[in-house]
Amino acid sequence: MNTATARRFLLGWPDYRTVWRWHFYAGLFCIPFVLWLACTGAIYLFKPQVEAWLDRLYDHLQIDGPLAAPQVQVTAALAAVPGGRLNAYQLPPAPGAAVRILVGRGAVLTRVYVHPQTCAVLQVIDEDARLMPLISRLHGELMLGDRGSNLVELAASWAIVMLLTGLYLWWPRNAAGAAGVLYPRLHRGGRVFWRDLHGVTGFWISFFALFLLFSGLPWTKSWGSLLRSAHNAISALNAPQDWTTGSSDALVQRRAENAAPPAHHGHAAMAQSEEMPAPDYAALDRLVEPVAALALAPPVLIAPPSRSAPAWTARSESQNRTERVRVELDPASGEVLRRRGWADGALFDRVIGVGISAHEGQLFGWFNQALGVFTALGLILISSSALVLWWRRRPPGRLGAPQSLPHAAKLSWVLFAVIAVIGLALPMFGLSLLAVLAGESLLLRIGVDLQKLL
Repeated sequence: MNTATARRFLLGWPDYRTVWRWHFYAGLFCIPFVLWLACTGAIYLFKPQVEAWLDRLYDHLQIDGPLAAPQVQVTAALAAVPGGRLNAYQLPPAPGAAVRILVGRGAVLTRVYVHPQTCAVLQVIDEDARLMPLISRLHGELMLGDRGSNLVELAASWAIVMLLTGLYLWWPRNAAGAAGVLYPRLHRGGRVFWRDLHGVTGFWISFFALFLLFSGLPWTKSWGSLLRSAHNAISALNAPQDWTTGSSDALVQRRAENAAPPAHHGHAAMAQSEEMPAPDYAALDRLVEPVAALALAPPVLIAPPSRSAPAWTARSESQNRTERVRVELDPASGEVLRRRGWADGALFDRVIGVGISAHEGQLFGWFNQALGVFTALGLILISSSALVLWWRRRPPGRLGAPQSLPHAAKLSWVLFAVIAVIGLALPMFGLSLLAVLAGESLLLRIGVDLQKLL
């Protein structure tokens, strides 16, 4: 590309103030959500460590004799949750640890800690009331169900635009060196200090932040449902996807796991009932030892036949999805009938799985967690510095949005194409952008001063 062509290409972009203005609007909407997601996400990065600390009282029990049979342990857990059905039996994480037994009834899942020798019930807790599932719902849906998931998706979409426009604004045009570009001029103080802190930090974390935003979208209700449709079209012959989209989807999946398979019922009316006859759990006594010998990545769950899976299964629920394995078992002999791991999935599933594992900080150990914390702290820093910059430059009683120059504002086919691609890839953003543009145009037509709307 020669100089003249490059100049024509660059002149097609909107003026600096227009990009700054939209960066400002995106930030004004996103910053509260970014702060919330950064804080809750940073906590969730340490789920394995937090849960191990919370369960420490049940992992060093006094055992001075032979262990009770798994079926007897399950019977004790079911007695603690009347009307429940075995959802899954979790292998103890270490010798001397309590057995975790998940008992389901309808959409409710209860975790029961059972002493492996005496079968004493040590703790009974609603799975959704545990700390890390609570943090997960706070992070992914603001405790508002699918509506909260859609709101988080909308905020994440605009946050992506905020970061991309921020990189455009950061791009050095008249810089004399790396100061203020690659490292902040902390000694300058005042506006320069806050501007450098905002811009330089944004540059260093943008790649990681964009990765977290995109890799978190599969869980959202709207975009995740579109991804599910693509998954079903591409992976029609493969196993179901390894993630849920919104709380309603998770509850549907849980109900299926908590219900006996249709073959256990004599007629259609019974198939619709939540009061399922208890299956024979004696198979557990024959399955626990062979499953333990498989040395799957913990936690390892053994589940009876259910509406979602007609056979006895064992699966690894490791947060590092590349380690996950699911096997179907012969309940009479404990023989593995079918084995499926991450590597057996379609490329589509493997890519999403890697993204989710990295998002949760579990793909490559402590360094993954450290990168997540670095990104979360960076997001908090650029958000707080943006608020300081805005408050300092904001005229009293006015919003303080940057004003674009009417004669300089241009919309080239390049920018239009970029916006169109983002809008199509992120439908929530595309629809909201159209709504914002239409609303702004209407308000300006009737003479409303947008600067006084705050």
